[in-house]
Amino acid sequence: MKHSAQLSQLAEFLQQFGAEQTTIDETLAHAQILELPTRHILLNQGQQAEQFYFLLDGLCHACYLTENGKQFSKEFYWDQDALIGFEGLITQSPSPFLLETLSTSQLIALPIALIETWRAQGLTLYINLLERQLVFKENKERFMLMYSPEERYQLFTQSFAELNFKLTDYQIASYLGITPISLSRIKKRQAQPQ
Repeated sequence: MKHSAQLSQLAEFLQQFGAEQTTIDETLAHAQILELPTRHILLNQGQQAEQFYFLLDGLCHACYLTENGKQFSKEFYWDQDALIGFEGLITQSPSPFLLETLSTSQLIALPIALIETWRAQGLTLYINLLERQLVFKENKERFMLMYSPEERYQLFTQSFAELNFKLTDYQIASYLGITPISLSRIKKRQAQPQ
């Protein structure tokens, strides 16, 4: 019973993005429901993706790791989100980022071959998912280029208030493109009475 409710959530998501019933049925037939702990690596940086994911419940994180141990947050994902590495899919190359859970998470794993088929067939579902990602990337680029670090933090806390309490300062700073020390200073300035 529980699995049917989880699969229904995926079916609704796919339908919302233009999937026809045959595509939904085929996708559900390949769905593997996962219950994963915090800090479980779904995809290592430099690894070829064999699966993509639909996040039912929890919090996940994509980040770039440097040779000297620094981490730069690419994106956070939470309930009812698709985790797809379009760059690796399109270029047939290993993932340029690490993908992991940041909390206990329920996901549905799907074979990457499914989305490759959607792409090859030019399905509306694939185009809609890709356009969604493109719009998100444009927004993130504007966010990083047009706003000061303090403004970025204010926008982050307004737009993603629930994440502000689930993430460490290090993770937030990394996402904002600043150091944790800079974030600490911004928080202190904002806490001071005006």
